[in-house]
Amino acid sequence: MLRQDNKHWLSSLSVPLISIICGFILGAIVMLIFGYNPIKAYDAMIMSVFKNPYFFGEALRQATVLTFTGLSFNIAYQAGFFNIGVAGQLLMGWMTSIWLGLLLPELPRVVMLPILLLVGALFGALWSAIAGVLKAYFGTNEVIVTIMLNYTALHATNHLIRNVIATGNISDRVGPNASLAVGWLTSLTNGSRLNIGLFIAIAVVALYWFVMKHTTVGFELRAVGLNKDAAEYAGMSAKKNIILSMFISGALAGLGGAIHGLGTFGNIFTQGHLPPEGFDGIAVGLLGLGTPVGTFLSAILFGILNIGSAFMPNMAGVPDELAQVVTASIIFFIGANYIIRYFINKRVGKGDKKQGGDTV
Repeated sequence: MLRQDNKHWLSSLSVPLISIICGFILGAIVMLIFGYNPIKAYDAMIMSVFKNPYFFGEALRQATVLTFTGLSFNIAYQAGFFNIGVAGQLLMGWMTSIWLGLLLPELPRVVMLPILLLVGALFGALWSAIAGVLKAYFGTNEVIVTIMLNYTALHATNHLIRNVIATGNISDRVGPNASLAVGWLTSLTNGSRLNIGLFIAIAVVALYWFVMKHTTVGFELRAVGLNKDAAEYAGMSAKKNIILSMFISGALAGLGGAIHGLGTFGNIFTQGHLPPEGFDGIAVGLLGLGTPVGTFLSAILFGILNIGSAFMPNMAGVPDELAQVVTASIIFFIGANYIIRYFINKRVGKGDKKQGGDTV
């Protein structure tokens, strides 16, 4: 039995690793087809980030918000739903935290920051809960509803920025009491925008793991995701857990948006499109296989890829768009992970036959 558990663990771990490797290989093939040197390109993309404290700090800064959006997608996914509205929920958290920070500039920092983060999480949660309520009581498709809410959030926030929060396309910056930036992190990373949101993300990863693995709430969310009818038969309220999962999912996205606004920018501005961190978070969550630690590590990988792609044109002569080919390839192999699992299970099955079914 112990050997079977170890094989299951290794099989699960190998899926994202093989997806990443295959993504890099496919990206290299595309580069070779167009006459570029993939080794030089990957060296420029990855090593340039690790060699420079500023860009490494920026990669971790981006990984911070991707951790929240990845966890946001994961908790809804574990409950059996696709929350495609992470970008809109992030935007709502970003806007409300900046707006309140501008309205209450005199509050002391120790009071201000918790309030702003909670408000950002709350508005993200309420925005996501709309889809949860509609799903629970009317059976609507959460994918369609959350996509529609994304664009509602985009245009609503742009309207509020232009006409309420600011007088143009960009708001004023919040004061130092509402900023997540800390001097020692900025100095350590040569002036990057890395902020204490990173430590909040690590704490949330630990809290997420504890709630999902060791509480009744986490058990019920997973049970509803596995089989809603069986969960109801066991006395669990499917409607309550549908709404709760979407509420928590939106809260995580809204908290990520608040940290993105207060830590990265310090203001908010009109958006020409939905924040990419919302959709990247879906890929991060899938690559992390729904686990909090895996999601955090996946967020770091995507942060490195996104920041490092800017070095490819100058240092390797490769268009930075090709970096997106690598990311897209990784996502493709994640989406097709059943193929990877098929070959892994086939190989494991052959190994078991050779050992005569020994499971000690």
